[in-house]
Amino acid sequence: MSKKIGLKEAISIGIGGMVGGGIFAVLGLAVLLAKGGTPIAFLLAGILALLTSYSYVHLSKKYPDRGGTVKFINQGFGRTIFSGAINNLLWISYIVMLSLYASAFGSYAPNLWEITQNKTINFHIYASAIIIIATAINYYSIVVVGKIESYAVVIKLIILIGFIAIGAYGLIGNPNMAQLSISNWENPIKLFAGGMVIFVAYEGFELIANAAPDILNPEKNIAKAYYYSVIFVIVLYIIIALVTVGSLPFNQIAKAQDYVLAEAAKPMLGQIGFTIITIAALISTFSAINASLYGGSKVNYEIAEDDELPHHFLAKFWNQPIGLLITAIATLILVNTLNLESISTAGSVGFILIFGIVNYVGFKLSKETNSNKGIPLFGCILCAVALIILIKQQLESNLVGVFVSLGIITLCFIIEWIYKKNETKAI
Repeated sequence: MSKKIGLKEAISIGIGGMVGGGIFAVLGLAVLLAKGGTPIAFLLAGILALLTSYSYVHLSKKYPDRGGTVKFINQGFGRTIFSGAINNLLWISYIVMLSLYASAFGSYAPNLWEITQNKTINFHIYASAIIIIATAINYYSIVVVGKIESYAVVIKLIILIGFIAIGAYGLIGNPNMAQLSISNWENPIKLFAGGMVIFVAYEGFELIANAAPDILNPEKNIAKAYYYSVIFVIVLYIIIALVTVGSLPFNQIAKAQDYVLAEAAKPMLGQIGFTIITIAALISTFSAINASLYGGSKVNYEIAEDDELPHHFLAKFWNQPIGLLITAIATLILVNTLNLESISTAGSVGFILIFGIVNYVGFKLSKETNSNKGIPLFGCILCAVALIILIKQQLESNLVGVFVSLGIITLCFIIEWIYKKNETKAI
């Protein structure tokens, strides 16, 4: 019983997974894409997350397993080339998320201390260093990773809620409030596309699935953990977006796109506010990298255990799965080769596709899970529409991001096909 977790801990896993580095990394990008409609973009992305959480609730209750999403996809499709490819995509999407968090760390850190005079070199030094440090901590002790995460969740929430409280007061009489008017919103398609590009800021709720076997009173608490954490984060993101757009002119937001949350604290609190939010961003992204490295290596191990990757991935290196080292190296390559929008697009495409498939599994297994058939079906259709709109919009402005996204998906299928083919030959 001592290993069991209560409702509060389960909710904190969901909130901690979502309010990682995502909001610090993508807020500026969201404003760039949706302008005054940024709060609506976050709401649209949140609705998709909330719909998908319905499928996760019922699948987690019926099939509680530390494999989480990997288990659900295998349950829906068996151990096939398709399920193997989608599970590999989940692992690679973790790597993309790690790149996003490291990118945010690399953008915020030079505001505290510039190592060189070159902004780009500073970014690469900080983004690479934080991945190496987090990898070393993961190798040193998983207990330390857990402790860092539990403290970081509390610190970042206190600072973000403080930012909201002071920021809301600072909006009184602020001329930039006019930017939130409907006339400054992008058209509905662009708003929706903007919401989907930043969808990565919500993906962390799926971590609750991995903890499902350990949740006390699962029949009640699993549903509450998903819904409460997603709804809380939707409200949090919308208010942060309102405060940011109402505090700074668009041109200033564009200029400070990579560290806009810190810049938004300046009108109310000056340089002290800027520094506090910068420190919060560094703590938040560092804890997210720490937790995601651990999560990514576990996903990789689960996939190999389910015979959807070679058993070489079950090998240990310094008492940790070899997947931890591979995940870290792949993250270092991604963060040093792609820009923020391409990373965000690749992450969102990956997770929207995965969540669409989980919704389909929820629809397919609705009798077994004793759940409503319509909600997962609607979630699946909405994910498909979101994917089409996102890719179409990004084709116009971010061709690299689209090619990287589609390339990753294709690669996952090719690797799985080759592996299954060779495995069959070996038998």
